[in-house]
Amino acid sequence: MNADQREQVRSNALYLRDVRPIDPDEIAEYVEEQPHPAVVRQVLREQSLDLGLVERDDGTFEPVSEEPIAPDFRGVESFPEKYGRKLEDLLVGEFGLGWPDGDSGDELRETIRRLKQEYFAQNPVEYDYRVALGYAIYHLPDYYAVVQYALSELAERGLLSRKLRVLDVGAGVGGPALGLHDFYPNDSLVEYHAVEPSEAVDVFAAMMEETRENFHTTIHRETAETFDSKNEYDLVLFANVLSEVDDPEAVVETYLDILAEDGAMVAIAPADKNASIGLREVERSVADRTTVYSPTLRLWPNEEPQDRGWSFDVQPDFETPAFQRRLDESDDRDKRDSGGSDERGDGEFVNVDVQYSHVILRTDGMRRREFTADPACSAKMAEMERHVTERVSLVAVKLSHSLSAGGRNEVFKIGDGSETVSHFAVLTKETALNRALREAAYGSLLSFEEVLVLWNEDENAYNLVVDEKTVVDRL
Repeated sequence: MNADQREQVRSNALYLRDVRPIDPDEIAEYVEEQPHPAVVRQVLREQSLDLGLVERDDGTFEPVSEEPIAPDFRGVESFPEKYGRKLEDLLVGEFGLGWPDGDSGDELRETIRRLKQEYFAQNPVEYDYRVALGYAIYHLPDYYAVVQYALSELAERGLLSRKLRVLDVGAGVGGPALGLHDFYPNDSLVEYHAVEPSEAVDVFAAMMEETRENFHTTIHRETAETFDSKNEYDLVLFANVLSEVDDPEAVVETYLDILAEDGAMVAIAPADKNASIGLREVERSVADRTTVYSPTLRLWPNEEPQDRGWSFDVQPDFETPAFQRRLDESDDRDKRDSGGSDERGDGEFVNVDVQYSHVILRTDGMRRREFTADPACSAKMAEMERHVTERVSLVAVKLSHSLSAGGRNEVFKIGDGSETVSHFAVLTKETALNRALREAAYGSLLSFEEVLVLWNEDENAYNLVVDEKTVVDRL
């Protein structure tokens, strides 16, 4: 189709978009030489981002709704089979039908072991295509799940538009992209830009073949530091990548410049101590430019936390993907001297845990919980030293699940955004009036009345004792 014909398609679409659904069959009749409707449909697809059109199931097009998405998100129970089959197709293409067995199975298991070892040693990992496949086996499903839990915090307040421009910095093998794709409804229009310099991008590109027409993916084979864009993005995503760049604070500063005024930056990190604390350091480094939307809210004006900041969420495990089970239960699993297990089906290569640290940053001042503490009725954590051995009232965000590890008392990390050292709520006597501490979700805003303040010398932290005299409520 020549330029004049393409312009005629565009002009007709602009006219019809406010009248009725745009039918390629109808538009073809008004274009010179009446091209085949399939050609018109392809032109409409190519111009859909500029025209703001979504393709319907019946093959017609209509303007994308201006209403925000409102997904009925109830968690992630499984990794979709179609994505699992696609990954297995890639594994078969590289290793053959018996990819979980023999030399190929040994290679993949050793790759996953090495990836875990290098990560915990905080060493950089070089990705070739086969390493990327091993990484996908182990991490594609959990990254798929995690991003949806993070996005749900924005969606619950109607902050995710149906027409969304996304920048995924360090896109990896595609877990976050697939998660966002499935989180978004079919009648949305997503322009997804992926920045990924390694050979993991080849796996990413293949996985994106499974996405729908209204999900438009562009790949930039560049590093986070060298990528340059003049566009603004509604969502800038860093999923498990900030711990791998040399200067994460500088990278985040740079990408804030291309975040839309009402957009959000979502940064996700593994739940381990180093990565989680590193994420909080980045979060705090841009305090002069951003507001923490969630989870580590600042409840006191002009205050910033100074504790080590290790905080992470835990969601229910999902069903074990078939490809992880096949690799883990292979009949040919060899004994290794690398420190890994050698027992078939022991779960060493199964990763269905959903544990992650995250922060959502905005530049418009909006927070998930709009609340400012009142010094007349709430003790400030920055001044907790003056309240040791006293009972006080305060407000705080719940920043952990139970940390007791089988201990007699349940322990929860809490914070109000002013803390200089860690604060833990210790539930010594549960009652109907304080059980909200245990039952509230991670990130919940809680009020405490008559909580006893003690100093924990061993942990260099404050213990806030919740007993039969204490009242805990959700705010």
